[in-house]
Formats: sequence, structure tokens, C-alpha cells
Amino acid sequence: MQYRGEIDGLRALAVVPVMLFHAGFELFGGGFVGVDVFFVISGYLITTILIEDIENKRFSIINFYERRARRILPALFFVIFACIPFAWMWMDLSQMRDFSQSLVAVSLFASNILFWTESGYFAGAAEEKPLLHTWSLAVEEQYYLLFPIFLIFAWRFGKNRVFWIIVFMSAFSLLLSEWGWRNDAIANFYLAPTRAWELFAGSIAAFVVQKQGVQKNNLLSLLGLTAIIFSILVFDENIPFPSFYTLVPVLGVTLIVLYAKKGTLVAKLLGTKLFVGIGLISYSAYLWHQPLFAFARITGNRETVLSIILFFLSFVFAYLSWKYVENPFRNKNFIKRRTIFLGSLACMLSIIFIGAIGHYSNGFSNRFNDKQIIFLNEFENDLPDLNYITRTGLIKKYRLDCDYYDLEALKSKYPTNIPQQISPECTEKSLPQKTIFIWGDSHAQHFSYGLKNVFGQDFAIRQIATSGCDPKIVNKDSEFDYCQKSNFKAMEYISEVKPSTVLLAQRMNHNIANHKELISSIKRAGVSNIILVGPVPQWTKDLHDILVHDLDNVPKKLLKFINHDIIETNEELSVEFSSYPGVGFIDIIDLFCDQNGCLVYIGDDVKVGITTYDYGHLTPIASEYVAEKIRPYFTGANN
Repeated sequence: MQYRGEIDGLRALAVVPVMLFHAGFELFGGGFVGVDVFFVISGYLITTILIEDIENKRFSIINFYERRARRILPALFFVIFACIPFAWMWMDLSQMRDFSQSLVAVSLFASNILFWTESGYFAGAAEEKPLLHTWSLAVEEQYYLLFPIFLIFAWRFGKNRVFWIIVFMSAFSLLLSEWGWRNDAIANFYLAPTRAWELFAGSIAAFVVQKQGVQKNNLLSLLGLTAIIFSILVFDENIPFPSFYTLVPVLGVTLIVLYAKKGTLVAKLLGTKLFVGIGLISYSAYLWHQPLFAFARITGNRETVLSIILFFLSFVFAYLSWKYVENPFRNKNFIKRRTIFLGSLACMLSIIFIGAIGHYSNGFSNRFNDKQIIFLNEFENDLPDLNYITRTGLIKKYRLDCDYYDLEALKSKYPTNIPQQISPECTEKSLPQKTIFIWGDSHAQHFSYGLKNVFGQDFAIRQIATSGCDPKIVNKDSEFDYCQKSNFKAMEYISEVKPSTVLLAQRMNHNIANHKELISSIKRAGVSNIILVGPVPQWTKDLHDILVHDLDNVPKKLLKFINHDIIETNEELSVEFSSYPGVGFIDIIDLFCDQNGCLVYIGDDVKVGITTYDYGHLTPIASEYVAEKIRPYFTGANN
């Protein structure tokens, strides 16, 4: 196989945006498409090698797997073993248990399946998973396992027919992904059947190149490069992926593979020493970057400067592991086949063993003393049991019967967008009694308990607050989208009942234009008293996990681990809405935080008085604390 420097350059174009995306730089909101670039490159290179081996009658499945083992496993195992001591030092019980499970899954090349069952790729908790990025390696390994076997058996039907079979499978996989994002977006993102078409796109390109060679076409290769860059800069996590949208970067890579012959502008650019150099160490860079970012976030460090430092540090580590791990193990004269296979097996079994112990010991719980274990167990809230929410009665206290999200479906690991039914009491008319109507997401729900306890004698509390759904104006109802239904029904209630007060609250995605549209619509509906609640203080990890390390010296207020993005958002909202006509803006940050930090617990007992039971949902005692503090905002409510 003839070496193509521009392909290594293309690897650089893939890995750098992925790393910048994971570093949190908004400019690279579509940086995740770098993984799709890798998929196409892998499909092209592997298929090219296989075709040449089969046609030259030198194909050996053992040789193929040996090459893959030499290429993938040494650096992967090295990074995994490097992660384990830091996970031991810095992870809490649930994080360590999840990490232990990922050790087993990565070793069995099934991490994509594990992460599918846990959470979405863009979920906040995913940022703290050191091995999250290995999902793409699992997809590739599943492809490497099956595709050579398919190719050798299908070759008897003729090369041309094999080509068209791959085209058909690619089309089917693409259509499946288009169906998948509408029906199970997380499975669609992680699983091989809906990703296979991207690898097959590279395979198709390999057949074309093998037949007619790489063509020289500046226009088409530039179009391909433009498509990739466009995807990186314009796409974001709201774009369904994979889907027809993914055709943009995938076809972009394909055009470069087919038409960026030596001498074209694209080949000259991608073939420069910088691009090729980054491309050569791109695999190691990809392996290192996610653990570095994840462990920084686990320890509460999310500063932009640190992200930049870790970005460059990833390349330092990548160069070292490329030179001292990757290259030696690729040398057949230095490391024999038997050593590769036996060594890989030993590493796999060792990692699986560590992972199994971590899982069954509840995240190596012996790392904590009895007092710490009791404290952590108090707030244990993992699916499917949701022990904290269930034990403390939050389902009733926070009125989850007024939530259109189907929590039971999530607990059974079959999440759905289909709305559940809410209780008739959530929207029961209460005239002539004054009514406070709560509208928003789960960060509106947690005000319900305090408002009921403090104002329940004077106001009826009504609520439509659906988990994960920002309040906004929608034009129609829906039986297939719980957020759309929630928002439609909330505005419908306001228009019909005209409650004396509407309280709006949400976790994030605060948009000033959207808030103004909401306020205007509520005013037109005949409501004069509108309360816009700013975000509550949010932590970069669960508060109890922050406090557990020094329970005897917990400060009343804490500066470290505060999510400063939320503080900045609150300042913007305060400037805009503190004096906005007809609106009362409640600055929750001001109630909890000052120059010394944000309130960690109320009263004298940390466990009883802790203000949030996770990263930012208020505990009942904190909900009452807020309600008492905001009495003046409700004294002017009218019938």
C-alpha cells in the first residue's frame, strides 16, 4: 500500500477539533465530527490493505489481527493503566464504580454498549468519564473483527459484487441511523449498526481508488476540505448524529481520499510537516486527551487556561507514547507475535480483574472510612433505584406527578420521548384562592416544596415542570415530545386560569430573548405578577462528593468547585431583568453566595443541612430557605 502523507494530515484535522471540543471551546462546537473523519479513514485504510492481501493471495486473519493488536492495544493499555491510580485518588464511589465497569467494557471492546446504557455523549456527567472516548475504538474494533471475515467469504462472488454489497449495506446503515436518532438517539450515537456506513464509506473509496487510483482534482478536494471545516465550525450537539447531516463530513473525507492526489492544494496543505506530524501521533493524542480533561473536571478544575495547557500536554504525552510505546510494539523484529498476543491477553485479564473488583466493591469503598461511607450512602441516588429521591419522598415533595417526562421508562433503561400523564391536581383551578403557578424544568420543581410549606396557607401551588425542559412558547401540543407537550400545556393553563403569579425557573440555557418572549406572552394572557428565578448555585461535581474528603472541617461556604459559567449567566440575567417592567427577578445566587463562596449547608449538621443533593438540585431544607427569603416577591400577587 502506497503511503499517502495527506491521509496522516487528515488525521490531524480529525483529532485536533475533537480535543478542542472536549476542552469546551465553543468555536469548535462540531469538533466531535473528527470521530467521523477517523471512521472514514479507518474504513479506507483497512479495506485497501485487505483487498491487496486477498488479491495477492497473502491474506491471513491471524496476520491481520496481529497488525491491529500492534497498532491499537499497547498504547490503549498504557493509558488505561496510567488512569487507574488517579481514579483511585480522585473519584467518588459512583464514579469509581462506573470507571471500573468501563475498564471491563474497554477490554472487551464493548465500551460503546456500556456508555449507551449509561448516558448521552453530550450529557454533563459524560465530561467526567476518563474512558468515554473509547466508544469509537469499540466501534472500529467491532468493524475490524467482522469486516475481514465478511470480505474473505464474499470475495468468491466477485470483486464487483462485493463492492455493491458494501454499497447496499452502507445505504441500509445510513437509513437506520436516520431512523435511529428519531427513536433512540443515544443508541444511534454509540452503536455500530448506525455507524457502520461511515466506515463503509471509506471501504467504498478504497475500492474506487484501487480500481482507478487517486485522481487529481483541486475543486473536489477543496470542496471536501470545506465540508469538514464547515461541519466542525457550524454543527453543534443539537444536530442529530449520526444522520443525513453526517453525510457532510463523511463525503468531505471521501472527496479528499479520492481526489487529493499529490500536487493538489489540499494534498500540499495536509502533507505539511505540521499536519503529518500531528497525524502520526493522533492516535495517542486521542487516547490521552479525554482522561486529562476528565480528571481535571473531577478535581473541580475547569478554567479555560488549564484546558489550553492540557490540550498541549496531550500532545506531549502523545509524542512520548508514540515513540516509546506505539513504535516499539509495531516492530516485529523487536516484539514477536507470541509476545503481542500473550501480553495483550495478560493486560486484558488484569484490567478486567481490576474492573470487576471495583464494580463488586462499590467503587473500592475501602478507600473511605465508615463515617464517609455513611455520608455518601445518604445521598446515593443512582438509577434505577434513585434511593435518595425515593427515601426522602422528593417524588411527592417536588411534585414529580406534574412532570411529563417518563421517569419510570428511564429507570427501566428504556427512555422515551413519549409524555406520561400528569396528575389533574397539577392544573386544578383554585379560584378565588390566589395561585402560584410553577413553570420550568427540574430546577423549577425543587422550589415547589418550599413554596408549599411557606405560602401554602395563602396560595394554591400549581405546577407543570418537566425534567430537562426549558420553559418556552410552542405553537402546538404533541403526544411524541414531552417537552413540547409540557410547554404547550403550561401556557394553556396560564391562558385559561390566569394565575395570580407565574414563577419561571430552569437549570441552564438561559436566553434573554426567550425569557422576554415568555414574559410578553404571559402578560398578554392576563397575568400581572411574573417571577423569573435565576439559576441556583451549581457545583462542578455532586456536593456530597466534594465534602466527603474532610467531613470534620466542612466550611459553611465554599469557593472551589463552583460552576462559574452559572455565576456569569446569573449576572447577565440580573443586569437585564432586575428592573424589567412587570417582572420580579429573584437572584438565587445572591441568597447563597458572597465573596467567601456559596452556602454548603444550613444549620449545624452538614448531612441534615446540605443545600444540594447532587450538583445543583436543592434539598428540601434549602427549598424552604429560599421560600422564606423571597416572601416580598409574592406579597403583591393579585387574584
